[in-house]
Amino acid sequence: MSVLIYIETREGKIKKSSLEVASYGRAIADAKKSPLIAVSFGLEDTSLLSERGVNKVYAISTEQDAYFNVNRYSSTLVQIATSEGAELVIVSGSANGRYLGPIVAAKFEATYFSNVIGLPLSYKPLEVKRSCFTNKAFNQSISHKDKVVISLSTNSFGVHDQENSSEIIEITSDYEASASALEVISVEKSTDKVSIADADIVVSGGRGLKGPENWHLIEDLASVLGAATACSKPVSDMGWRPHSEHVGQTGKPVASNLYIAIGVSGAIQHLAGINSSKVKVVINTDPEAPFFKAADYGIVGDAFEVVPELTSKLKALKEA
Repeated sequence: MSVLIYIETREGKIKKSSLEVASYGRAIADAKKSPLIAVSFGLEDTSLLSERGVNKVYAISTEQDAYFNVNRYSSTLVQIATSEGAELVIVSGSANGRYLGPIVAAKFEATYFSNVIGLPLSYKPLEVKRSCFTNKAFNQSISHKDKVVISLSTNSFGVHDQENSSEIIEITSDYEASASALEVISVEKSTDKVSIADADIVVSGGRGLKGPENWHLIEDLASVLGAATACSKPVSDMGWRPHSEHVGQTGKPVASNLYIAIGVSGAIQHLAGINSSKVKVVINTDPEAPFFKAADYGIVGDAFEVVPELTSKLKALKEA
């Protein structure tokens, strides 16, 4: 029985979260002594999948699949999973992955586990550890069904190399055309900067910056670090920054390796959205700000003094 993974792409390139899914799938396939099979739509280069130990790649490239279509994608995944005898389907914890996973599970008549944060604790029956209550707690879930769909929580497993020779199956016609009332005609990007979802480092600003005219402090630091920029909900609500940069429980979730919050007090909704980040740093003038209780490192100081100095030191270190 094989392990099937869904590889998400953006403009023909594999998303980092899907490289993590490939590494995770390889580890499970090794434990089960099963082949690892990947399905991608619009992928231009499959070599990265070979480097992650994928045995077979279904590279689907059709005019209809230029943009994400949950009906068509889910039908195709289930059809391939059935033909390959897969018992386990793995998707990423991205927005599209969380949308796709439950639909695949329903069509596949499988158990669905979201927010999985590690390798299965057992395989017969399948038992996994999952985060819950906005990453404030964990639970262990067991499936007594033979077929399971897993959504892997972003940045919970990492990306690992494992060279392998992949069999590539290219499909250039409809694998299964499923009717949909919704069709994406085009996508216009609001920015060419690093996206929050794929960023290893995120620099975020709050009301402590006092106005949009001071946002260059965030952008300068992010530029040096190669980071994405983000903001708190009040900043987005006041129109200082676009809603696409709002992170938190009501905005975008962040699971970066490093999250730097500048002038953000740390409301519970904000902390819930960034709790999966591995290292959290806060810069704030208020030593009683809630963020300090959640942060790994904290600087009590004026952002207008601390951030330019930090940016300058990092530039010098980078140049050296």
